[in-house]
Amino acid sequence: MSIPQVYVTNFNKNFTGVSATAAGVVSEQNTMLDLRLVGVRLPNCPAPISKAEAVKMSVVPPEKQPFAIWHVRRNTEMRAAIWARDVLNRPIKIVFTSAAQRRHSAYPRWLISKMDAVVATSDAAAAFVDNVRAVVPHGVATQRFVPASDRRANWAELGYGGMRGVACVGRVRPEKGTDVFVETMLRVLPEQPDTVALIIGKASREHKAFQQKLQDKIDAAGLSDRLLFVGEIGADQMPSIMAAVSLLVALPRYEGYGMTPLEAMSCGTPYVASRTGHFEVFSNGGACGTVVDIEDVDASVLAVNEWLFDDARLEDVSVSAREFVLANHSVRQEAEAINAVYQELWEEAGGT
Repeated sequence: MSIPQVYVTNFNKNFTGVSATAAGVVSEQNTMLDLRLVGVRLPNCPAPISKAEAVKMSVVPPEKQPFAIWHVRRNTEMRAAIWARDVLNRPIKIVFTSAAQRRHSAYPRWLISKMDAVVATSDAAAAFVDNVRAVVPHGVATQRFVPASDRRANWAELGYGGMRGVACVGRVRPEKGTDVFVETMLRVLPEQPDTVALIIGKASREHKAFQQKLQDKIDAAGLSDRLLFVGEIGADQMPSIMAAVSLLVALPRYEGYGMTPLEAMSCGTPYVASRTGHFEVFSNGGACGTVVDIEDVDASVLAVNEWLFDDARLEDVSVSAREFVLANHSVRQEAEAINAVYQELWEEAGGT
């Protein structure tokens, strides 16, 4: 067995936004580099090896390189890589992807200070960390997230009822603005009688009461058959959801980056989003999405209705949004830019 050039860690058993972005990049990098996924399985990626196996294999550097790269994205993964490099003296360098658009707390800052290189996902994220080698926006697996040939037929196949759908995607919790979405839909749906709204994501134990409170509001409004908590949906099903809905709505109070609008756009679906993360950049000057202030329900209602009342605009954006993503935000572009950081580190140390 060859010694890998790159080890990409994924230690979180839950499939999070970080997991999704890592999966997209790894699926591309696996065709370009000798790579091992370490930890928990990711969709469309090679079968993972254990952390112990990765540490053992890292005793020897890859052929023609002075060290292997460990690419990490979480605190636990940084800690494991630092232990392998500094305590076990493995010939590795550590690359960290940073998406947070706020100052990290003390412990993550210390971990990040030990990285050999940092890849920031945006200029805003780069402002909060040191040793940034490159700003590399996240990209979409455009070969998976593709437009539907008949959006309404695809929606009907999902079986949620109505003639068309809108959706928000993410954990059910205040930070993700699930309550802002619900308040928006409670006002939008009576004006859009053919529309069903989906809340895709699960509530952790500490947020079950939060979800129930929202469900009580939905029931009181008589919209329990059109504003649905559908739970977590597998990553393999998300492309069909994004291609079937007419509008993606993302209204978090905070987002480090935010992939769902890009995935929707790759499927030809526009979005309404709050002014956080990278959402404004994705909008292509407002052509592909509308950005509103955080917690501004009035503006959210107006924006959603403007999209849903304009069938011609929805039709036009199905082409332009896809083209914008292909030109600017494909996961292939992201993988190539990250690989360039690896190559820079190898060349600085005399590798090839």
